[in-house]
Amino acid sequence: MTGSSRTGRHRGTAVAVVTVLTLTGTACSGAGSDGSTAAGGTPVRGGTLTFALNQEPQCIDPHATGQSATSVVDRPVVDSLVHLDSRGRARPWLATSWTISKDQRTYTFRLRKGVRFSDGTVFDAAAVKANLDHIVDPRTKSLSAAGYLTPYYRSATVVDAHTVTVRLGTPYASLLSLLSTTNFGMESPATLKGSPASLCAKIVGTGPFVMDSAWKKGQGVTYHRNPAYRWAPEDAGHQGPAYLAALRIKLITQDSVRVGALTSGQVDAIARVPAISVQQIKRGGMARIQKAYAPGENYSFYPNTRATPFSDLRVREAFRAGVDWKTIVDKLFFGVYTAAQGPLSPTTRFAAPAADTAVPYDRAKAGRLLDEAGWTGRDSSGYRTRDGKRLSVRWTVVKAAESPENITLAEQVQAEVKKLGIDLQIVNLPISQVLPNAENGTYDMLATGFSGLDADVLRKLFGSESIAEPGKMGSNIAKYDNTTVDSALAAAEKTTDDQRRARLYRQVQRQLVKDAAVFPVYASGYLLGAAKAARGIVFDAEASPVFYDAWRAR
Repeated sequence: MTGSSRTGRHRGTAVAVVTVLTLTGTACSGAGSDGSTAAGGTPVRGGTLTFALNQEPQCIDPHATGQSATSVVDRPVVDSLVHLDSRGRARPWLATSWTISKDQRTYTFRLRKGVRFSDGTVFDAAAVKANLDHIVDPRTKSLSAAGYLTPYYRSATVVDAHTVTVRLGTPYASLLSLLSTTNFGMESPATLKGSPASLCAKIVGTGPFVMDSAWKKGQGVTYHRNPAYRWAPEDAGHQGPAYLAALRIKLITQDSVRVGALTSGQVDAIARVPAISVQQIKRGGMARIQKAYAPGENYSFYPNTRATPFSDLRVREAFRAGVDWKTIVDKLFFGVYTAAQGPLSPTTRFAAPAADTAVPYDRAKAGRLLDEAGWTGRDSSGYRTRDGKRLSVRWTVVKAAESPENITLAEQVQAEVKKLGIDLQIVNLPISQVLPNAENGTYDMLATGFSGLDADVLRKLFGSESIAEPGKMGSNIAKYDNTTVDSALAAAEKTTDDQRRARLYRQVQRQLVKDAAVFPVYASGYLLGAAKAARGIVFDAEASPVFYDAWRAR
């Protein structure tokens, strides 16, 4: 499993195939965390904006995948029941209001009237029920949304045309945030009756844009403005139809080609500017950089805690302590990204303070731990051995789907742990082997980043119910199993008391650090390059670009 520097929340292609949790709410902001803006001016209607995407979506259906690239492609088409504002509060969108029962197990939503899907189907309570049922249906083979909802969801009941009741088996404090995401975007019930293959190619929603055709492999997709659109969130940049007459998303996977397309004026904006190109773009004066940090799990390495050598806590601790992560990250990303200080990105709600989770670089300690674990011998190549067997770590990646930066990162870590006597083997997998590899545990370590609006992402990543098994996909690729952590994660979702949730999630993060269940590497974000004429592109709550308010200056 691999990950690009999102999340693809953010986040990577192979992760996306498996379980990237790209929860993309729509709390839009014109400014990135570095103060960059979407540029000003008076919006102009009309024109086409071309956006270069870095990653091929494996499936367009947001219910089936959690891939960050899919979220970018889908958000122009689908709206959500609720919207997260800039402070992370749930606000009306397709649902105008809602009530929650005292036991927090029943949510009743009143729906906006006069909304239609672009195929003419009416948006109503039956449509909401159809969408939620589709997400949890095993035939959808959801790699993200179902993993969040299924443990809690019991039913959706149509009360009347504009009222739907959602019943849960147990309280779920993150439900409203979840319903704000692209993964829970509303699709036309008429299309949900089709085959999974057809939904993976084209979707129909209520959003400000309409897909002209199915996604074309290796090329991209075009959209036209939905002239009937009248139901944007109340704090969007404007109301009514989108400013742009058309939107084009073009696939350009090679970083240098994508940057060249921006600086030469072939495209209006690009995804995932490589860190090495940031200053080049700024100096050129023809484009700007917009940046937003992504909440969720930092880009991290996940040791297989069930298999040798990482089944031994001492080896996990040694690997984590024996690599100078900060120096590697600082040099590789030129200060654009920062070394991770814990499992969660600092922008994630309920992330523990660095004082609780940061682990210092200590190469001497790493050596002592490996000695204690019995890896005291050395072979002719200088690698540690025990009982005549070399200390080897099999790290599986999909190089074709990885960013050049993360490939370089892998090679630098490989060189670092060699100094400890660890033989880190970087094994390149075809994309078709990602799921079997994760399910069967035929790896010692995987790397990726996962997106999540709050610390509930830890339940997906480290809850025992999410462990990937043969025939059962799961996002707990560390295969970590701790009953104390399971109990704390469950308790955090059964209360709406934020102080209690914060304490519980802090407890979980401390335990993950104590158990060396993950090796955090860097806090990633979204670097978007935009030509001067491209205005109004903003980021949602999950640091994914949104084009509803976008326009082109003339």
